[in-house]
Amino acid sequence: MAPFLAAPQEVSQMAMPLRQTIRVGTYLFEQKLRKREKFPLIVELEPLYACNLKCEGCGKIQHPAGVLKQRMPVAQAVGAVLESGAPMVSIAGGEPLMHPQIHEIARQLVQKKKYVFLCTNALLLRKKIENFTPSPYFAFAVHIDGLRERHDESVAKEGVFDEAVEAIKEAKRRGFRVTTNSTFFNTDTPQTVIEVLNYLNDDLKVDEMMISPAYAYEKAPDQEHFLGVEQTRELFRKAFSGGNRRRWRLNHSPLFLDFLEGKADFPCTAWAIPNYSLFGWQRPCYLMADGYVPTYRQLIEDTDWEKYGRGKDPRCANCMAHCGYEPTAVLATMGSLKESLRAARESATGK
Repeated sequence: MAPFLAAPQEVSQMAMPLRQTIRVGTYLFEQKLRKREKFPLIVELEPLYACNLKCEGCGKIQHPAGVLKQRMPVAQAVGAVLESGAPMVSIAGGEPLMHPQIHEIARQLVQKKKYVFLCTNALLLRKKIENFTPSPYFAFAVHIDGLRERHDESVAKEGVFDEAVEAIKEAKRRGFRVTTNSTFFNTDTPQTVIEVLNYLNDDLKVDEMMISPAYAYEKAPDQEHFLGVEQTRELFRKAFSGGNRRRWRLNHSPLFLDFLEGKADFPCTAWAIPNYSLFGWQRPCYLMADGYVPTYRQLIEDTDWEKYGRGKDPRCANCMAHCGYEPTAVLATMGSLKESLRAARESATGK
């Protein structure tokens, strides 16, 4: 998932986040002028469900063989994003690089000046990278859940971490922006969080890092290692101590990081990051599938949003995922002069 209000950046890496922050800020202001109550910040686009890994904590690939063979047509994928009007899109799955026309989907979205984040486990990245062109509107978002042993255990395959590292280096060498996406479980400790983020930040020097506690997918093979709310808060409170939070190039708004630490609490804003997949627009969010509708308008107007969230739906009880709560943090920031100034200060200075 892409950032909405940039976290601390090194000066050499400010251009794209600043441009994106201005673009998204303008978009949010336009929605306010139009008095729209619900609007998308970023679309989670799933043009396929097939994957070349079977991660223990994943609940996205448990579909019949016929569904796993399907690939979304380019026009359908691009059309869905344009229909929503969102300024950003995160292409997920499945493994997007297994889609034979994924580069064309990305190219057309970039052509429309959408900020595109292509999520990948990076196993195919070095093989497919020739099909892509660096752009300030495009970034690879590589899945890294820990250092070598932890990551390979998480994805249930040896050698994946090393390949991902080499792919990140190659993408950076070719001039691509590279972000990472790290999911944490109850087997993580503050030290394992610190170790992987230090490595990504200081050694690999990725442009930005996204972090999230894992969501307890009902279909995930491993149901024992998802974090509870208090566990999540304790984990990140300790991991962020000692100045780490300010030093890392985290791809999140300050309020969302406060939320992870338990310094702030707010409701989920599921409608702000709609999911579009092979089946259509998914209700109510990227993580839960209670049905599908063919149009974005139907998703927004016909979904009972009030019945979802912590304290309302048991599936939401321990969710603190960025796809639900980052939008709330962003909207709260934009509605507060104090928080807006804080976000701008942290973006510029890292303090």
